[in-house]
Amino acid sequence: MAGEKNNKEKLILDSAVALFTSKGFQATRMEDVAKNAGISKGLTYFYYKNKEDLFMALTKKAFDQFKDEFREVYRSKGKNGLEMLSELVIKIPAFAKANQVYYDSILNFLDLMKKYNNPETRDQINPLILESTHFQKLLEIHHEPAKIGVMMVSQGIKDGSIRTELQPEITFYTVWSMIIGYEKMMGPIEYEGKEIKINPSNWQPGFQKLLQDMLRGTIQAVKPVNVQGSLF
Repeated sequence: MAGEKNNKEKLILDSAVALFTSKGFQATRMEDVAKNAGISKGLTYFYYKNKEDLFMALTKKAFDQFKDEFREVYRSKGKNGLEMLSELVIKIPAFAKANQVYYDSILNFLDLMKKYNNPETRDQINPLILESTHFQKLLEIHHEPAKIGVMMVSQGIKDGSIRTELQPEITFYTVWSMIIGYEKMMGPIEYEGKEIKINPSNWQPGFQKLLQDMLRGTIQAVKPVNVQGSLF
């Protein structure tokens, strides 16, 4: 029974991702999602109360997959903390490109949290979002990818690859904010065309190399220490 439930939920989420990609969130209706998934509209509403609830479920799945990307880097053998951060500079844009709807939902949720954390703007959030059980779960787990990123910085301080006087949380969030800025600027850069002397196809490798060079030039310890990884 649980397996069937999971399969139905996956069908609905996959359908939503496809439609949000092709039509956008606003233009997609729940009946469109149901039809594309090959199930009844009533069953779709059984699993997700409304489109906002469905989008929050999609966002939670996005954060789960995003966390897996961070965990994969953190668990990679033979890398010091600085090398892990440098790999994230490649990993995050690659994740965004391969999973644009998921990454957009993550950025949307981060914007949503700005309103949620401010009592004066919380009432601007759609009540259907606040009522979603998936939104409540997101409040608990949305920081988990960042926690792993902070652990990478802490590891770098410990292994000697990152300056000891740096604060792990501030360091990681500064790096991530630069990557988010890159993603947000991709649209304007592609739209400007001839007005700006930059080719979108070579901007990504150029940005990644520059950011990696900046990391080495600003947070790298003067004498990085190579620490042998565990044999087990």
